[in-house]
Amino acid sequence: MTTTTSTKPYLLRALYEWCLDNNQTPHIVAWVNEHTRVPMQYVRDNEIVLNIGTIASHALTIDNEWIHFSARFGGVAHEIWIPVGHVISIFARESGEGMGFEVEPYQTESEKKGGDALHLVEKEQQETEPADPSENGGGKPKKGLKLVK
Repeated sequence: MTTTTSTKPYLLRALYEWCLDNNQTPHIVAWVNEHTRVPMQYVRDNEIVLNIGTIASHALTIDNEWIHFSARFGGVAHEIWIPVGHVISIFARESGEGMGFEVEPYQTESEKKGGDALHLVEKEQQETEPADPSENGGGKPKKGLKLVK
């Protein structure tokens, strides 16, 4: 049985291009955990909003596994690494148009192959899910966006 490539990175690249073609500024919202490399002081409720427009980001790459670019935060350069599966949404700042996605937690190759590491990732997800759905602290995407698998 062959595995198919996720549509998510293709949709991210397409919506990024759509924003640029329409003179709008693309932003992403990403779920943050130990696999995400972002300046932690800008993370709120396990999420970060990032401007990935051409002026704010340098050497942006959106491949099938990672979003990578460099950006300045408070005048300090940072290398940003986000697993594609961690993107919650991409939208145009000016119009709010965009798309929401389901979070797909990143797994290393050893986690994909070994049952113990995978079990720990699943357990971590359960622990981060809020007991009260009205709470907004669990690292799950906010409701109201169309989810795409």
